[in-house]
Amino acid sequence: MSDIKEPLAYSKPVDAPNKPAGGVHDRSIGAIIAETRNLSADQVERVLQYQRERGIRFGEAAVALGYANAEDVLEALSKQFHYPYAPNERKVRSPELVALNTPFSSQAEVFRGIRSQIMMRLYREGEARRALAIISPDTLDGKSYFTANLAVTLAQLGGRTLLVDADLRRPRQHEIFDVNNQAGLSSILSGRSEPRVIQQVEGMNSLFVLPVGAVPPNPVELLERPAFGMLMRELAGKFDHVIVDTSAGQYGADAAIVAARCGAALVLARQNQSRVVALQELTDSLDGVATTLIGTVMNQY
Repeated sequence: MSDIKEPLAYSKPVDAPNKPAGGVHDRSIGAIIAETRNLSADQVERVLQYQRERGIRFGEAAVALGYANAEDVLEALSKQFHYPYAPNERKVRSPELVALNTPFSSQAEVFRGIRSQIMMRLYREGEARRALAIISPDTLDGKSYFTANLAVTLAQLGGRTLLVDADLRRPRQHEIFDVNNQAGLSSILSGRSEPRVIQQVEGMNSLFVLPVGAVPPNPVELLERPAFGMLMRELAGKFDHVIVDTSAGQYGADAAIVAARCGAALVLARQNQSRVVALQELTDSLDGVATTLIGTVMNQY
């Protein structure tokens, strides 16, 4: 995945979850590992002695003595720097979330680089906040994977981030994040009142997901309703970042409609797969639409 290139009525408001109360307290790596592994005072003293004798870090000493493993050290680092890191059981349930499962990997670093460019292009001082639609021409471009990991990296900045699954044809975000999909965007746009349609992602206090819910038989008609535009404006005002997954351009007007309601769009293409003609048709569909095309990303994964 490369860096960004220059570009080719619902009746009641949706309540956003409140910020968690309480402050964050800094702790040493040693204290975190000792608590995680339930080390005794004698074991901690042995680690400290080993550390002093060899001039290494506490985590390295704990691993060398068999009191911890590399996974424990990474988890402790993430806690010390208040950086969300998925436990092993979460990695099994959500293997596509590389930015959460392996936040110190090269893949996660690429997402952080893209995040930085998006922040500079989308969130400019003095401008109203807009939602960002991720659009692509075909179904196998990796759009849902990209959108999910981009949302994770934005949430890792500490701002409240909402991922909206607006792919009303082949939704996947509820599978990627392992959240309940009984109700969601389709419920809101259909005028049905459902509790807790916005769900907090386990282990990430600042990341939330609005899944699709039931797949409707009339996706274009639902997206064209004024309710969708009103919803996007409300959510953009309640969250620091709103990222929206969309249907592939091959299905018709869905992606262009969502991009218009969001106010900004990012095009995703797949290396050695996306056709220039399909990309051109997708960008042409945004001509005359009140949305800003902030760039294009080439997906290499």
